[in-house]
Amino acid sequence: MKKDKVNIYDIAEMAGVSIATVSRVMNGSDKVSEKTRKKVMEIIERESFTPNVFAQGLGLHTMHTVGILVPDISDPYMSAAVAWIEKGLSENGYDCILSCSGFEPEGKQRHTEMLLSKHVDALIFLGSTYAGSGKSTEETEYIRKAAAQVPVFTINGYVKGDNIYSSVNGDEEAVYEVTKKLILKGRRKPVFLTDSGSYSALKKRKGFERALRECGIEADESTKIHVENTIYGVRDALLSKKESFDAVIAANDIIAVGAVKYATAAKRKLPEDLEIVGYNNSGLVRVCEPELSSIDNKTEQMCRDTVKRMIAVLENGSTVENKKVVISCDFVERGTTDIGG
Repeated sequence: MKKDKVNIYDIAEMAGVSIATVSRVMNGSDKVSEKTRKKVMEIIERESFTPNVFAQGLGLHTMHTVGILVPDISDPYMSAAVAWIEKGLSENGYDCILSCSGFEPEGKQRHTEMLLSKHVDALIFLGSTYAGSGKSTEETEYIRKAAAQVPVFTINGYVKGDNIYSSVNGDEEAVYEVTKKLILKGRRKPVFLTDSGSYSALKKRKGFERALRECGIEADESTKIHVENTIYGVRDALLSKKESFDAVIAANDIIAVGAVKYATAAKRKLPEDLEIVGYNNSGLVRVCEPELSSIDNKTEQMCRDTVKRMIAVLENGSTVENKKVVISCDFVERGTTDIGG
């Protein structure tokens, strides 16, 4: 049965174009072909469509608002990334609405729907948790549904689908390279510490295990330790570990600082007795003694690249050919390792 009243999303679907294109037609933009303009106008007239103030804002003269979803803003990586995204959006005349969804599927979907109800021009999903574990496409179906309404950009996680643009780190290669350096230096009992099974964490673990296998070390459950994402939780978990280890590769800097706390409590000298590598190269690298070696995942570059591609889509109506951008990482050595950069 036909709806009593259609909206701009219905018009876009009927015409087989984006919402932004419909809005450009309504605003008289010259960036739309005559053929497309005619098709959209015929549907608008046929459906007796009258745009409201929000719909009028969704194209050439947009609401200039972007929704940003994060699982937990208290995380140092998340807060730093949001700061870079907000700065980039502001430089281009856009505001943002921040929403903290938590890690559960219900919260992610609910907060996504809430932001869409605010008539945002686009959505940014910040964090690999939104890319799911890779076990089922159902985990990310709510993102594909959102992308049917507005352009979607994911940071630090890849989601496949139309109108979805992803920026990810070279997590696997970065962890592989630093792990192999540690092993070749003589560390034969490295462990990988993680707090999740997210897209990014799984890539890091894959790189860690590949390095072990190539160097003739068995990669089993004893080489991976699941820990809380808290400094003292990590410290206590390592203090209770019975098996010996001589190197730690952590999924993030919080976990790595916890490993430094463990070394102090266990009276193990860094980097002589134990070497520790963090991930994100966040401000936490300087709060411990010695300062923390960490993999720099180029947070600023990734966020600025995301904003740049978003503006290209929103302002110019262009489609970005490379929907998945991989940004390489750098190892920054400080006092917790001695492997020569």
